Amino acid sequence: MPILVATHKDYAMPSDKFYQPIYVGSALHKKKINNFLSDATGDNISIKNPYYNELTALYWAKYNLQDQKIIGLAHYRRFLGHKASHQYQDILTEYEVNQALENFDVLVPKARNYWIENQEQHYLNAHSHEPWQILQKVIAEQFSDYQQAFKQVSASKKAHLFNMSIMKQTEFQAYTDFLFDVLSAVEKELDFTKLHDQDQRALGFLGERMLDVWLIKTNSTYQEFPMVSIEKINWITKGWHFLLRHFGLKHQAKTHF
Repeated sequence: MPILVATHKDYAMPSDKFYQPIYVGSALHKKKINNFLSDATGDNISIKNPYYNELTALYWAKYNLQDQKIIGLAHYRRFLGHKASHQYQDILTEYEVNQALENFDVLVPKARNYWIENQEQHYLNAHSHEPWQILQKVIAEQFSDYQQAFKQVSASKKAHLFNMSIMKQTEFQAYTDFLFDVLSAVEKELDFTKLHDQDQRALGFLGERMLDVWLIKTNSTYQEFPMVSIEKINWITKGWHFLLRHFGLKHQAKTHF
């Protein structure tokens, strides 16, 4: 029952075999990384990694790890942990994951609070508007049962981000059914030739908001955990760029570091 660790490059990984690195977008690269899983085997969308980000690993798990009791996704530099730190020693162990899932449906990173803008504003301030507008349309027309939950998430200043979660197989299949059905519908209507740079990754960014939509709609219980960020974050720089975007200076700001 692995926690997949999505990575696009060779990188130091936890020594605990509970964490299995997976090379995302590997269908687009001739180079293989020894001892890393590939998202280009079996049923996969590896070739779409430029649009789906780490979600190509989640898709791979959905169809190729159905015999596992628990499925989770972490990033090569982000993990759920006992406390916020930069050390592998603080990430959750297999025992701790099992214990937590005895009481909760889903394990998620601590919600990020944007304080001065909600999720819709945050997305529109940071990205091209068209993907969000198409997502709104898709939810309203094809997933109307989720529309109220989507509106609640859009208006919230908090979000569980990074497409990171850990859950049992039954919940995982239900969540990813919803996630990929929605994103597939958006993909069909989105003209990627009009998107540039980071906005090409729109489906991955939209997917981040879908976890909370699903949690609300299904009344799933969840436990939050601090983030273990292997690479240190310059919060002053990150906050400055956040304010630039918030006040309409998106062309001068970065979104993802």
